[in-house]
Amino acid sequence: VKLLLETSKVEVDAKDSHGRAPLWWAAEGGHEAVVKLLLETDKVEVDAKDSHGLTPLWWAAERGHKAVV
Repeated sequence: VKLLLETSKVEVDAKDSHGRAPLWWAAEGGHEAVVKLLLETDKVEVDAKDSHGLTPLWWAAERGHKAVV
């Protein structure tokens, strides 16, 4: 992930068909290191909501990923 982020060819905040960006997936999965890398880019919308109106923070909390929250 770090190598991909170092290139300018990566769209860090690209969303899938459900409105979920990489930050959403990293937070929901409890991948603390990836969340930190994405946040360090300053190119992610932290409070972006998916198609259900839920944010990455909500999913991290729902899944019990305290380190991500």
